Amino acid sequence: MHVIIYSDGAARGNPDGPGGYGAVIQYTDPKGVLHEKEFSEGFNPTSNNRMELLGAITALEALNRPCSVDLYSDSSYLINAFAKNWVGSWQRNGWKTASKAPVKNQDLWKRMLEAVSRHQISWHWVKGHTGQEMNERCDRLATAAADQMYGVKKPNLDPMGKQ
Repeated sequence: MHVIIYSDGAARGNPDGPGGYGAVIQYTDPKGVLHEKEFSEGFNPTSNNRMELLGAITALEALNRPCSVDLYSDSSYLINAFAKNWVGSWQRNGWKTASKAPVKNQDLWKRMLEAVSRHQISWHWVKGHTGQEMNERCDRLATAAADQMYGVKKPNLDPMGKQ
């Protein structure tokens, strides 16, 4: 089965402000019908990088069988960690960076590795805030989740992510 995942994260007052993630899974069934599922959640406190990771992890963990996945994110942190194998280097170095500093968000990177291990993933970076429809949709979901942490009313989003 082939699945497309789009994910994004947002944090208010980054670092350590409230934040949220948004993710969308898309796949076409054997009859040619497009299916979508949205995910979003807010946290306080958090950072942009944690939210970026949680969006992708949540979508991957929702897949109940091994899939071929195209994962799109505007987070170079997330995409490069796998496309350039930073994660492999961090693991080999005891979860330390090249400068010997501890890798941040180790709990989420380890959770991501578990989620990634079940799938064949192609990693795609998209430039954020450039009108790419699915990236903007995920950003709206993430921002709404972050705003809920502030007590701001969540906007009414239709299934296609438009207000």
